[in-house]
Amino acid sequence: MLLEPPDRERGFKRERLLRVLLTHPDGGLSKRALSREAETTDAWAVKLTNQLEDEGLVEGTTVLDPRGLYDYWRDKRIPPSKLAVALQSPVETIQDTGLTHAFTTYRAENARQGFLFTSNTTFYVDPEETEEWLSVIEENGLIGGGNTEFRVTDRHVFYEATTVNGLETVSVPQLIVDLLDEGGPCVEAAERLIEAHHE
Repeated sequence: MLLEPPDRERGFKRERLLRVLLTHPDGGLSKRALSREAETTDAWAVKLTNQLEDEGLVEGTTVLDPRGLYDYWRDKRIPPSKLAVALQSPVETIQDTGLTHAFTTYRAENARQGFLFTSNTTFYVDPEETEEWLSVIEENGLIGGGNTEFRVTDRHVFYEATTVNGLETVSVPQLIVDLLDEGGPCVEAAERLIEAHHE
């Protein structure tokens, strides 16, 4: 049973910068501040924003085409490692652990705007706490598919995570990119969030 970060880290810096840009889309951050928030170098921030400017997606650090920038992110992102299990009361079980986590897709969307039915539970775990989460799975879960998906990726996925209606959820931009990746009705939910977050 594997629960560990993707073995490929190349691309995490780009994702961090995109996450920060889309969290602060109004251009209020300088490129230096952008690099600090993303925990990258100034050179990385300048290089990426210049590329995005060439594609007409941003001007400086102002996002001009939110949907285009989410599509760019989806195209470049490193898929998180995933482990599906069956938990009897997933939300309560997860929250009772006291471990670092942030809900995404159906649960997070439902807490934020209530468009999707919470048909399953997906959440990110801290890559440094995977052993503890494996113990939780062994005590409470059934392996081999199920209603709950554990995800592990770069720890920056917790950037601007917030509690919404009692649930610790990922940032709105992280939720949007995850919903777009899910496809189906999640795409419409993502488009509603884009409209609310970026208009």
